[in-house]
Amino acid sequence: MSIPPPRYNVLGVGVSALTLPATRDLVLGVAGPRAAGARYICLATAHGVDEARTDPAFRAILNTSWLTTPDGMPLVWLGPPGVARVYGPDLMLAVCDAGRAVGLTHYFYGGKAGVAAELKARLTARYPGLAVVGAFAPPFRPLDATEAAALRADVARARPDVLWVGLGTPKQERFMAEFAPTLAAGVLIGVGAAFDFHSGRVRQAPRWMQRGGLEWFFRLCTEPRRLGPRYLTTNPRFVLRVLAQITGLKKYPLSPHHPH
Repeated sequence: MSIPPPRYNVLGVGVSALTLPATRDLVLGVAGPRAAGARYICLATAHGVDEARTDPAFRAILNTSWLTTPDGMPLVWLGPPGVARVYGPDLMLAVCDAGRAVGLTHYFYGGKAGVAAELKARLTARYPGLAVVGAFAPPFRPLDATEAAALRADVARARPDVLWVGLGTPKQERFMAEFAPTLAAGVLIGVGAAFDFHSGRVRQAPRWMQRGGLEWFFRLCTEPRRLGPRYLTTNPRFVLRVLAQITGLKKYPLSPHHPH
């Protein structure tokens, strides 16, 4: 598997200096035989980085991942030249499309009842030959011991190259960090709302809003009661903290350091 790229520091979170095509190609490299245990990829947003600021355990999860990519536009703007957005829903489509040429296999974990089946139907129709080898719709709460054993057994049966996790941040990152070492998969990728978008349950923001960093505003307008508290407190706080880091008023060391 290829060596991951260097990281840059955003409020103490090491964000991988990547583009979507580079991330896709790294994921394609997991196809085929592998050692036991999976790696995991986090897709970082301003909300996730801000949450990591006050939660050292969550920050450690982001900093010890295989990759933590710049999903949110603010993280792209803060990165070195050449960094581009690695948007979860787009990464999922790119990997599903290109993965057919190398026999990449996929497993869907997350979503409400019926979402994974609808996701499989839509993606296999869009990408003929796409190999979906399993799906698991978890309860809203954490898995109990019996359910965790059932998941491990089903993944061991399917042995997917890519296990897509759609639980939302920070739930999906915590799940990946806990389960990756014991799952017989190549890589776990937390893609948040991609399950709802690609199954047709939730509308995506127009591309111009995505490119301009306004996707949060579109989602706030569509789901104000659920997302209002998140965006109206997180975004201003994130901006103030970034200004403090850029001007040197406050240091945000990477802790723990990424192991690679």
